Amino acid sequence: MSAVDSSVVWVGGHSATWAVTTDGGAHWRSAVMPNADSLEFRDVHAVDARTAYLLSSGLGDRSRIYKTTDGGASWALEFTARDPQAFYDCFAFWDATHGVAVSDAVGGRFLVITTTDGAHWLPVSPAALPAALPNEGAFAASGTCAMALPPSDAWIGTGNGAAARVLRTGDRGATWDVTRTPLPADTSEGITSLAVRNARHIVALGGHIARLHAFQDDVAFTEDGGRTWTMGGRLPFPGPVFGAAYARSSHPWLVAVGPGGAAASNDDGRTWSLIDSAAYWSVGFGSARVGWAVGPNGRITRIELPAR
Repeated sequence: MSAVDSSVVWVGGHSATWAVTTDGGAHWRSAVMPNADSLEFRDVHAVDARTAYLLSSGLGDRSRIYKTTDGGASWALEFTARDPQAFYDCFAFWDATHGVAVSDAVGGRFLVITTTDGAHWLPVSPAALPAALPNEGAFAASGTCAMALPPSDAWIGTGNGAAARVLRTGDRGATWDVTRTPLPADTSEGITSLAVRNARHIVALGGHIARLHAFQDDVAFTEDGGRTWTMGGRLPFPGPVFGAAYARSSHPWLVAVGPGGAAASNDDGRTWSLIDSAAYWSVGFGSARVGWAVGPNGRITRIELPAR
């Protein structure tokens, strides 16, 4: 899900479904993408009430990017993956027309694409990217495996291999470096979500996505933009984290969600308080206190955080 403010929120889902509210959730309008009803929209980026991007995840040509500029009345197909082994997990935007998207690694290299006009997506040169570890990739859990911070920073979280790592760019995707986090990594385990407070304070969250009932050490934080990482506090709900987001204020709350519930932190992930035990896949904020969480069976929950 992606919130523009406390009134405008866009949501993507399975079976090529999307939804939007423009009145703070009092009314929702939903539809299915024409001729694409088997796609899974794992990421959405909202620009305003009329403009939004959707990313579908899947092997090969099931990985696509769509854009609307008329509130969902029509959609333009901007990108379709040509490599049959590609699997695009998430995207992130610096502004309305500059963005980056990432796929799981193919043949030992990451596949990263960028746009500079909001319409055309071009591959980043493999020479500009670090080599991938065996089986390394991102997780299409909630659309937060990649996060961008204007004017030019972005981070990508990985796992599913020998290490849970974070790729970073400071020039809108032209060049990248990589650091290793202390989060555990293995098949189906690693970083599923990144939450960015500012250029220095970032929290990486994850876990083993198949261990739904185990309490896991799945939080790490950095105070230097991702150069070094420290383990955070254990979440009060079991299972992995699927999504996380900061509220939009200078000293905000951080909310993490997963199949086991939702929790909030006001110290960058060092300590947590349980706020819900229902399952959620994604969370986002459009203001300092108002946010939204989405989950199975069409669940959409409005979150109102207390003042700090």
